[in-house]
Amino acid sequence: MVTRRHFLTASAACLGCAFAGIAQAQGYPIRPITMIVPLGAGSVSDLVARVVADRMAKSLGQPIIIENVSGADGSIGTGRVARARPDGYTIQLGVTGTHVLNGAFYSLPYDVVNDFAPISPLVTLPFVLFARKTMPAKDVNELIAWLKANPNEASAGVPAVGQRLVTAFFQKETGTLFTLVPYRGSAPAIQDLAAGQIDLLFNPPDALPLVRAGSIKAYAVTNETRWLQAPDIPTFVERGLPALSWSTWYGLFAPKGTPKEIIDRLNAAIVQALADPLVRSRLADLGCEIFPREQQTPEALRALQKAQIKKWWPLIKEFGIKAE
Repeated sequence: MVTRRHFLTASAACLGCAFAGIAQAQGYPIRPITMIVPLGAGSVSDLVARVVADRMAKSLGQPIIIENVSGADGSIGTGRVARARPDGYTIQLGVTGTHVLNGAFYSLPYDVVNDFAPISPLVTLPFVLFARKTMPAKDVNELIAWLKANPNEASAGVPAVGQRLVTAFFQKETGTLFTLVPYRGSAPAIQDLAAGQIDLLFNPPDALPLVRAGSIKAYAVTNETRWLQAPDIPTFVERGLPALSWSTWYGLFAPKGTPKEIIDRLNAAIVQALADPLVRSRLADLGCEIFPREQQTPEALRALQKAQIKKWWPLIKEFGIKAE
């Protein structure tokens, strides 16, 4: 039987927890913050995280330590964040792969939506279809013709689920067949492409310096319009392949249950970081496009995530695309 005394004691305990949470949020942060990057060091994800974290640290008055926890297409590091204490001292750089695609490709011990608190979207980045420099085709149309004339003779690197998805869609849309070669990260795939060990690679545009050096080729970009950082590269839309319009996004997440006051504090630091001219310049050098100010909100990131789940999960199932 619940007595009045028990009720008052329980109520006081609840109020005490609430006030403790508010006090914690008001004093936040009082020690370093860890940002989990679930992909390898030196990747575009890693570089984006470091650029943003450096500027956020100035606003927050505490250092942000980048910890790369790669493996299983980012699901290992993401799982660590899902299990972390929701106190604002563990946050994550999430990407389309970790917070949308992995939910369709893997049986995960966490929910990619409900086990995370969105903080803000950061940037988007297209993929470029790169090829070995000795590939005989001069453009995408010639490449498709060559692949059709030489079925299963070419190979394409697939470092992560995003690349696997867009590569599989390329095959479906063009009616081509070639071998998919899994890699643990983009860096070794780019190295093998430059060495001629593989023929094709969909990848973020950080490999463009190798194109300018003549070490590899670039056929097309997955942006809907020509990409400002490389306006000489045509889009797949121009080549009659609108289904290959694709931009991966990057955003910050915290564990579910992180107090709103802490989320708001982190969001304010992100907004300040993305408005900084030096940060904007460094992100542009990586090929990134920053989300507009009005979209730099937790609500916008959650809406983006849910919209892409609604779009991609049924297509992944329909086409039978598997992660390896």
